[in-house]
Amino acid sequence: MNDEIGKEVPLWEQQWSSTKSMLPAVINTWAFTNATNRAWEVLYKNGKSALDAVEQGCSVCENEQCDGTVGFGGSPDENGETTLDAMIMDGPTHRCGAVASMKNIKSAISVARKVMEHTDHTLLVGEGATQFAVEMGFPYENLTTNESSEIWQEWKNRNCQPNFWMNVLPIPERSCGPYTPYEVQKETEFGTKDEPKKSHDTIGMVAIDVDGKMASGTSTNGARHKIPGRVGDAPIIGSGSYVDQEIGGAAATGDGDVLMRFLPSFATVEHMRSGMTPSTAAAYSLKRIANYYPRFEGAVVAMRKNGEFGAACHGFKNFTYAVSNPDLEQPRVFFVDCVLTE
Repeated sequence: MNDEIGKEVPLWEQQWSSTKSMLPAVINTWAFTNATNRAWEVLYKNGKSALDAVEQGCSVCENEQCDGTVGFGGSPDENGETTLDAMIMDGPTHRCGAVASMKNIKSAISVARKVMEHTDHTLLVGEGATQFAVEMGFPYENLTTNESSEIWQEWKNRNCQPNFWMNVLPIPERSCGPYTPYEVQKETEFGTKDEPKKSHDTIGMVAIDVDGKMASGTSTNGARHKIPGRVGDAPIIGSGSYVDQEIGGAAATGDGDVLMRFLPSFATVEHMRSGMTPSTAAAYSLKRIANYYPRFEGAVVAMRKNGEFGAACHGFKNFTYAVSNPDLEQPRVFFVDCVLTE
């Protein structure tokens, strides 16, 4: 794979040399092994579908508030509210369901599945997504916790630093809003400001069941201190995740506002279609983004329909992902060393 993007540890080579069956299988971003384990139980022990595995696996992270970046009580926006984004995609039918900027409902990926199974739509947002969820029987709940309130108050006490504003007054690097725009004479370079930390750990998952059917999905509470109404890459089909039953699937994590401009999950699947390995396909997708945004942070996990898997990353110090299949049996965490492209 391309050394400028990241080099995987030898564990990948050991896995690829296996002669055992690689199905069913599940792969997900980050070392969220409880989510991996739940998806694996659904696939292997219960013999259920890839869709069930993705939904239940991602639901674990929503309930456990993985790294504070998935589920309720995390990543408060500028108003102190937590909103959720999620998507799910079915390989055999190519149907999708997604929700974005959804308030007051905890089970984001389950609502996304309801969108796919009970409407002709693909994406519901904001108050409409919340209303739909209530109609589907999901409880209306407060997503704010004491911890998320403290995070928001500390941010306010730091004069709203960091934030996502630019080319406005008062100067956003020094003050809170409200802001008003001003005309700039030259284009502002991406990434010149400090960015919120610990806001990239979206769970993205790809699963293959015993019948070879595939599914993918994501769930996140988005970027910490985001501008209200902001939607990142996670619920965007082809960006957050993507699956093609004839080829394989992929899921991405990182700087969502940048990733969604390039649809890296879709691009990775298309690279696999042309014959690339999962790792190389993921690396090429990220390299294209790095040509425009060399300072961005992102990673992609990928899996072919036969269970072959890999990942690549850019900008992070390192990246982890978890996999289960009949050879590995229990969730195994793999590490990728990321190198910032010069």
